[in-house]
Amino acid sequence: MEAMTVSRTSRHPRICPAILAVFLLILTVQVVKTSSEFDPYKMLGVSRSASQAEIKKAYKNLAKEWHPDKNKDPKAEDMFIKISKSYEILSNEERRSNFDRYGQMDENQPFGQSQHHGFRGFHNSFYFDESFFHFPRSRDFADSKYLLHHAQFNSDVLPDSHKRPYLIKVTSEWCFACIHIEPVWKETVLELEPLGVGIGIVDLGYERRLANQLGAHRAPSIIGLVNGRVTFFHQAVVREHLRQFIEDLLPQKLVEKVTDNNYLTFLDNWHAENKPSILLFDQVPSAPLMYKLTAFAFREYVRFGYVDQGEMHNTRMLRQFNINTYAPTMLLFKEDTERPVDIIQARGMKRQIMDEFVSNNKFLQVPRLVNQQLFDELCPIKQFHRRRKYCVLLITGEDQAFLSGNKAFLDFATANSKEVLRFAYVYQRLQQPLCQALLHNQAAFSPQVVILERRSQAGRVLYRSVSGGWNGSEEDKYRLHEQLELLQKDPTYLTSDATLPELNNEMAPMFIIQWMNAAYDYILQVYDDLLYSNWREMMPILSLIFSALFILFGTVIIQAFSEPGESKPRKSKPKEQPQTEEDASSRASTTSRAPKKDFVEVTELTDLTYTSNLVKLRPGHINVVLVLTNASKTALLRKFAKEVFSFSGTHNLHFSFLNADKHQHWMPSLLRSSLAAQDQGRDDYEESSDYSGHVLALNGHKKYFCLFKPVFTGDDPHDSLSETSFSSDSRRQSRSRSRSSSHSRSRSHSRDNGAGGKRGSSRATSIEVHHKLDRLGLWMERLMEGTLPRLQVPAWPILDETTNNFSAES
Repeated sequence: MEAMTVSRTSRHPRICPAILAVFLLILTVQVVKTSSEFDPYKMLGVSRSASQAEIKKAYKNLAKEWHPDKNKDPKAEDMFIKISKSYEILSNEERRSNFDRYGQMDENQPFGQSQHHGFRGFHNSFYFDESFFHFPRSRDFADSKYLLHHAQFNSDVLPDSHKRPYLIKVTSEWCFACIHIEPVWKETVLELEPLGVGIGIVDLGYERRLANQLGAHRAPSIIGLVNGRVTFFHQAVVREHLRQFIEDLLPQKLVEKVTDNNYLTFLDNWHAENKPSILLFDQVPSAPLMYKLTAFAFREYVRFGYVDQGEMHNTRMLRQFNINTYAPTMLLFKEDTERPVDIIQARGMKRQIMDEFVSNNKFLQVPRLVNQQLFDELCPIKQFHRRRKYCVLLITGEDQAFLSGNKAFLDFATANSKEVLRFAYVYQRLQQPLCQALLHNQAAFSPQVVILERRSQAGRVLYRSVSGGWNGSEEDKYRLHEQLELLQKDPTYLTSDATLPELNNEMAPMFIIQWMNAAYDYILQVYDDLLYSNWREMMPILSLIFSALFILFGTVIIQAFSEPGESKPRKSKPKEQPQTEEDASSRASTTSRAPKKDFVEVTELTDLTYTSNLVKLRPGHINVVLVLTNASKTALLRKFAKEVFSFSGTHNLHFSFLNADKHQHWMPSLLRSSLAAQDQGRDDYEESSDYSGHVLALNGHKKYFCLFKPVFTGDDPHDSLSETSFSSDSRRQSRSRSRSSSHSRSRSHSRDNGAGGKRGSSRATSIEVHHKLDRLGLWMERLMEGTLPRLQVPAWPILDETTNNFSAES
């Protein structure tokens, strides 16, 4: 029996009640001690007599220091939460007074019970629940209606963000920090949702695709969505901060501040902006958030102004419109700026009342058709017989002469306001396609009135023009009234049929304005990402920026420290020279510009370029022309570019080549013309069968040329390696000897080269192709010095001539 008793005792141990009581007492004391140790004054480091400015300054410094995005300390998140909670208590005078008197931190707890409910107060202050022990928490039923899905977000929320802002929370099941912000989030939702702010919740675990679209990669995150633009909230999660965050997301000039000095200008702008005007009178210094949200929703239709009744400069408006200063008042003005057409006054103004008030007065009495959207709303398409709408359209102008007629049409529309009739006007100059379709392509010299009914989305309308035009006289008003009565009795009264084009958008901003606005939004987005995003999210952008900077500055540095191509010794073979001119020769360009490195622009003389490059060459400019054949083209162009490269920077020199196989009669004709001009006989002239390698410096304006003929340099003509073995030193010595030779010797060579002597000519035919231009560099130096003989011609020969006729052009 004892054994059995021992066995039961081992399976079901009994705990002494005294031990359990001691344990609970210790736990309670420890928790109460912990709760009593939390002091928001100590947490922010301020005294109990600190002002709100000192508290705010201390909070900003500590929040910046302990923000989890900037402080990688494991305790940073807890410290940031405690700092935010301390500021939430001390920034609210009621909570601060409650804490000073009772040590209480929960504003919903009755006064005088904090000392006996220390554990509860601590629990509520830090929002502990089962998630403290990392148990999956059950989702709040109230949050389920705010859950967003990817398809729903793109089809509903994103378009709706152009009418109202959205506040979206990104959360997850296993997020301890999400529990801390939950009470503040609920308070904010209860405050902002009745004002018209859209609320959304994205679960990071179930809606990863939507979270990636929003750019939210961690929980908790709070996002603002306005006009399709996503903005992250980066401050402490306090209700006041969230409210200010939503207000800052709205456009800056939604509501204009109106005083006695500018209210007449504000009301008179209805004509320029084609919108009614609303004035809100209230006792607060700035426009309430609910009024700004209403202005954001109806900004396309109505202009909004705000009047502070507390200012001394607004007494004239208060007297003129008889405003009750004890309740908010809204006045709506249309064309008449002296008297409002509608008014509401309520001590507790609701968003629903505001929306209904504005939506019933979205248009002027007689609005101007400025875009297709306004036309669709004013003149809807007929769907059923009972919902038939007729649009009475005045086609007029904006000049001073049309003002009286326009005013008479407005008076008529005000007196005949019926639900079935919509009155509007259009400027013919600004909407010409629409007016031409209604007037049968005839210009209206006087205003015309057209009654129309839309029948299809494609623009089909039935219409009828009112005979006699419109001058605003009593007779015109009677005639229009009579036709409108006939129309309501007999819908078949509209006999004409037309298809109207889409209206021009007169209010669309200029392209440069749209581009600047888009650039401004992009810069703000990039600045926000750079300021608050973590390194993991910013690595792709930073990598792209640094890669672009490295390529840019690397290229600049390499070009800055690289030496000119001509100063570097070249040991490669001629076929490896980078300045190959075969491709460049095909460019038909006659412009003179500084050459690129190791590049000479050489133009072929053809029927298209001959006149501009020679006959009509500008005064002072010289065209250096190389004569070649199809067989010698590649080799001569390489050598020609190499020899003249150092002179290619001169702006009055042009470089060309002439194909002797294509234009075989041009060179003999030119030489015969020069000999005839010098009165030399045929005995001194001997035509050559091969002019390849000849170079001519042609002055098209003064009609003279200098001639270079290939000269044997003393190298073996059969040695293919003679050019490559001809070192730069020997060439330099050869040029030095040439410069030091006597002037008479230079002249003798010039005569040999320029006049075409028999010995030089016969010797040139046996010179290898790659040796024909060996002395071209020396000849170019003498050309620049002006020491070469000049051969005059009476006129330049025609390029494709077959006879001895010459061009008579000057």
